[in-house]
Amino acid sequence: QVQVEESGGGLVQPGGSLRLSCVASGRTSSTWAMAWFRQATGEARTFVAAITWSGGGTAYADSVKGRFTISRERAKNTVYLQMNSLKREDTAVYYCAGDPPPYLIRSSWYSSEHWDYWGQGTQVTVSS
Repeated sequence: QVQVEESGGGLVQPGGSLRLSCVASGRTSSTWAMAWFRQATGEARTFVAAITWSGGGTAYADSVKGRFTISRERAKNTVYLQMNSLKREDTAVYYCAGDPPPYLIRSSWYSSEHWDYWGQGTQVTVSS
């Protein structure tokens, strides 16, 4: 049975940092491409970052480039999102998504409809 579970969300002040974790369980989950999306209240779910199964390729939304870093530990089937210099507009529920082989072409990474497996989300609130 496939499961995707996020953790690490919380309340942080503007300018602060948080690290989100995502554990994917499933026989082949270490071979998945993985991504983070976010959804603010009343808005659509939007792409944040993605990483290839090997960790050798990444992509970021323009709004988070230079502040967020996606990484993975394949041995632990875990993907991380390090978030620095957080802004109020980063407030959202953050979702982890998985894409097993055959993989999406990278131009499809940016749309949530193409990812196969999803977690329940973790709330990130940036507020003073």
